Amino acid sequence: MEYTLLHPALYFQNYARTWPTVVESGVLAEPWSAESRFSRVDYRDVADVASIALLEDRLLCGTFELCADGKLSRDEVAELISDVTGREIRAHRLDPDTLGEASSVMRPMFAYYDRHGLVGSSLPLRAILDREPRTLRAYFEELARERAHATHGASQKRVGGQA
Repeated sequence: MEYTLLHPALYFQNYARTWPTVVESGVLAEPWSAESRFSRVDYRDVADVASIALLEDRLLCGTFELCADGKLSRDEVAELISDVTGREIRAHRLDPDTLGEASSVMRPMFAYYDRHGLVGSSLPLRAILDREPRTLRAYFEELARERAHATHGASQKRVGGQA
């Protein structure tokens, strides 16, 4: 049987949904320790690897962890967002009980993250892509540009609508 197993780290894109709130509130909160370290990956890089796995034979019978460079804590991610946006962002721990029903099911995972984080090596991703993986900084810069563009467009519509 032919197979290829891909194990992506946390996606950069997980930040997209909360980005406006993080930037406005100045708080980056997740339900595990702010000191826990995580590897992350851009899902576009994962899609590129999946395409290679489907179209070529070089990844057959392999298992590959996929993550970009960096094993950042939430404190370091907050510093990175601050640097990109020019706004102070602080790392906080979200009380898992605020997540409702999902909290009881996910609590063991959060406890694991508290103790161990979730880190991997960027070498497989870099080797498979034959290029540098996208960076979390570059992804945050994209989010900041999109937000600035959306905000500028909304203010233009208001101004245009009033004229």
